[in-house]
Amino acid sequence: MKNTHRTIVAIVFLSIALFSFTINSKNATDPDRDKILLELLSFVIEKGHYNPAAIDDNFSKGVYKDYITALDPSKRFFLQSDINEFSKYELEIDDQLTNKDLTFFNLTYDRLMLRMEEGNKIFKEILISPFDYKIEEEFNVDYDKVPFAKNTAELKEKWRKQIKLSTLSAFTDKQKLEEDKKIKDPTYVMKLDSDLEIETRDNSLKSLNDSFGFMFELKRDDWFTVYINAIMSQFDPHTTYFAPEEKERFDTSISGKFEGIGAQLQKKNDYVEISELISGGPAWRGKQLEKGDLIMKVAQSNGIAIDIVGMRLSEVIKKIKGPKGTEVRLTVKKADGTLQIIPIIRDIVEIEETYVKSSVVEKNGFKYGVIYLPKFYIDFENKDGKGRDAAKDIALEVDRLKKEGINGIVLDVRDDGGGSLSAVVDIAGLFINEGPIVQVRSAGKKEILYDTDKKIEWDGPLVIMVNEFSASASEILAAAIQDYKRGIIVGSKQTYGKGTVQRVIDLNQYVRNTNYGDFGALKTTIQKFYRINGGSTQLEGVSSDVVMPDRYAYLKMGERDEAHALPWDKIDPAPYTIWSHTSKFDQAIINSKKRIENNVQFKLIEENAKWIDNRSNENTYSLNLNKFKVAQSQIEETAKKFKPIVDYKNNLKFTSLPYELEGMNNDPVLKEKRERWHENLSKDIYVEEALNVLDDLQPKSIVKTNIPFDKKGKLVKS
Repeated sequence: MKNTHRTIVAIVFLSIALFSFTINSKNATDPDRDKILLELLSFVIEKGHYNPAAIDDNFSKGVYKDYITALDPSKRFFLQSDINEFSKYELEIDDQLTNKDLTFFNLTYDRLMLRMEEGNKIFKEILISPFDYKIEEEFNVDYDKVPFAKNTAELKEKWRKQIKLSTLSAFTDKQKLEEDKKIKDPTYVMKLDSDLEIETRDNSLKSLNDSFGFMFELKRDDWFTVYINAIMSQFDPHTTYFAPEEKERFDTSISGKFEGIGAQLQKKNDYVEISELISGGPAWRGKQLEKGDLIMKVAQSNGIAIDIVGMRLSEVIKKIKGPKGTEVRLTVKKADGTLQIIPIIRDIVEIEETYVKSSVVEKNGFKYGVIYLPKFYIDFENKDGKGRDAAKDIALEVDRLKKEGINGIVLDVRDDGGGSLSAVVDIAGLFINEGPIVQVRSAGKKEILYDTDKKIEWDGPLVIMVNEFSASASEILAAAIQDYKRGIIVGSKQTYGKGTVQRVIDLNQYVRNTNYGDFGALKTTIQKFYRINGGSTQLEGVSSDVVMPDRYAYLKMGERDEAHALPWDKIDPAPYTIWSHTSKFDQAIINSKKRIENNVQFKLIEENAKWIDNRSNENTYSLNLNKFKVAQSQIEETAKKFKPIVDYKNNLKFTSLPYELEGMNNDPVLKEKRERWHENLSKDIYVEEALNVLDDLQPKSIVKTNIPFDKKGKLVKS
């Protein structure tokens, strides 16, 4: 998260010290650029990281392990002899970093390119011949424990079993599909097993060709980024190097907008296909470009059209994106085979699914608002205040909901990985009078971030929904609401546990007189944040007031399960005043716990969670058709028991606000997305229980058919 309240002192030193990176690169080579990049990163980390790790032999061992795993996670490329050769550098990477020596990287890169070429031939040779599903053999997919192949013959055998497992699974699925067709239509002539076997091999060949095609598109710089991030990850899980294209994607994700035509692209063999048009974007408004169109050529305005068939996807995207108001002309091949030249004027494209959305639901005579916040977004580039801001958007949705006469709000930050620190401070401030929201500490200095606006946007009943993937800013919000006792936190046992603040530093500002091009950026941890009660959310996250069983509760997916995560600690609490309207909190929590304890659906979810945990430890699969089918049948039979989880309906009807209903009349894509969201809400037992909690928080004086809050969100006294 970017802290807009202060600038780290280290940057002052960086601005002075990095004048040494003034270089003349007219005759420079890529390795020279790589060395400068390493020097830049090392210096920025040393001066800017919250607690930089010592670069020693232990550091070197960590880089070595993570890097080799990143290059070959399933151990299908390198041989043990390669690893033996690489291991000579296991304790030397720290020294190579100090000396800007690229020997280890060059060795691994060259070897990987060789092994990839070999692998490309191996899978094609394997898929020429049919698999024998009658023989007794098995395959272990626990790649962490499986050793590297000793020789080429052993590597080919590993490839064969890996592909065979994939095709066997697809083969049994196709058999089942044929059987189902026969049941539905007795006259249907089922395909022969031999034909199905050929189909599965053809599909595997296509899939692997696509996979290798993507890997062969990667340049040396892409693999060097993998090496750099194996180094960066040793400092903490959230310190990451962004190559230029990754930096652009990060900016888009945090702001929710970019300049372009508003189309999502994907590679389809040598072609680039339109996979989706972004609602409201220039391409969508133009009504000529369609999903499934294949882009053949790209031209800038009246310039020469460039053939992009076979071109790397990222290069195609660069040619299509561009400043607002400029024209791009796409030559596309339609589904009927015809060619069409489509001119599009580029514009600002907003990715609507990045932004907050809300819905209204009636329950037991009360009307409630459900607000979903996918990310704590903010447009840092837009200094005039006109850019999208999560805090402003939440305030606007709350105001709209109040006009609908709601009796309570559920704010859903499930799966919200965080975003802007300033945004979360402002959002928490919408629900309290004024006071501290979060404490931050950097290099021994502590600062308290306050909500200084005395206005309360909503002072009625409030529930915050979280899960294991609610992280960072989501945890700051949940912790502040919990510490003030302003609302009740419901969801998983604990949130993700990311209690650190990151800053994205543009590396180009420190390099002068260079022709190397864009050096990208470094996202590095500069602070830790703490609750206003002094505790940290690092590792421990925020514990829900009401814990609801979760299907993935037992899997290792939190910050506490990450290597190199910073430790938990605490500081002195900040002075704050607990919310005064809390008389119903304790009973509401007790009521909810009782409901959950006695709820058959929640019991089934808990049982399912334990089953999923046990299944995650099963890593060996039979490659014998009959045994594989028996094992799959047992799994499917057990899974039937848990089918009510996905079939569940809470019988609640969710609707959009009036302003959005008007927009949906002119935007079928938005209409479809909102209807899908409302359908999901109507199947969500967690939302249902959150609304039950709001029921229990209602003041006794309320007559259910009356509107208890005025348009300012103030309780109407009877």
